[in-house]
Amino acid sequence: QVQLVESGGGLVQPGGSLRLSCAASGSISRFYVMGWYRQAPGKERELVATITTTNGGTTNYADSVKGRFTISRDNAKNTVYLQMNSLKPEDTSLYYCYFRRVVPLGPNYWGQGTQVTVSS
Repeated sequence: QVQLVESGGGLVQPGGSLRLSCAASGSISRFYVMGWYRQAPGKERELVATITTTNGGTTNYADSVKGRFTISRDNAKNTVYLQMNSLKPEDTSLYYCYFRRVVPLGPNYWGQGTQVTVSS
């Protein structure tokens, strides 16, 4: 089992910034992918950004957040961060932390979600 603890959501004005954090604990190997998905009311859950612990930390971003959001990791703390800049109202969503061990391949784990609201 893997436990995910998220923090950092909140209310911010358009153009503002927030940083999300997610710490993983439990049955974690050295090789995994972590990241963030989001889901707005009435919409499907979508990828925001992911990062691996291999190959120097391969990142993957949704087109809608490229150039504004940056994902990073601290392998020693099994923690991933999402720095969100130039936030837009359409970024308003429930953000879920995601974890999957890749060696050996394991199941998907999700955090409980942290709300990000961008509004003036």
